[in-house]
Order: sequence, then structure tokens, then C-alpha cells
Amino acid sequence: MTIHIEELKFQTIIGILDFERTAPQAVIVTAIIDYKYKKKFLNYVEIVDLIKTEMIESKFLLIEDALNSINKKLRERFKSIKKIDLKITKPSILADCLVSVSNKYSSNS
Repeated sequence: MTIHIEELKFQTIIGILDFERTAPQAVIVTAIIDYKYKKKFLNYVEIVDLIKTEMIESKFLLIEDALNSINKKLRERFKSIKKIDLKITKPSILADCLVSVSNKYSSNS
């Protein structure tokens, strides 16, 4: 089975520039999660809450660190996950484009 969480939008502190450390900015998270379904589903509400809480509370410097941390937290909480594709976009950082970082995590990542 696969859960798709698309365009999860919220405000958080993320970045290394001085102005990014003082005020929250918009981020957009996309997650595609493959899991082994054995008569027990993954609760997408819990997944969304975990992603938002991890990013808001941790105030990451780098998107890469946020991706790795979210992957780790999701795998700790949901043992049936086989693969996670994550993308974090900062829609307001540059005026003429969207900037994103993504990664694909498999069971042995």
C-alpha cells in the first residue's frame, strides 16, 4: 500500500541565513510512503502531525537534516514502512522559483 501526502503547508523556522532563524517561513512537504499492509493501516493524520511537529520543534538549519530526521521518526513510529520519498519545498525563499530538496529512503536507509 502507498500513502500520498501532497502539499502539506505550514510555517516553521528552517534555514541558515539570519532572517530565516528569526521568523517562521512557509514550507511545503510531500511524502510518499510505501508500507506493508497486514490488516493494520497507517494513520495519515498521525503521519502529518509527526512531520509538522518534528519540523516546528526542531527548527532545522538544513532541509537535508529535516528530511533525515522525519524519515527516522516515521520509521520509529510506524514499523510497517518499507520506503519513504520525502520532499521539502521553501516556496518563498527566491522570488522567481520554488526551491526543494528531496530524498528516497528504503528499508535499509
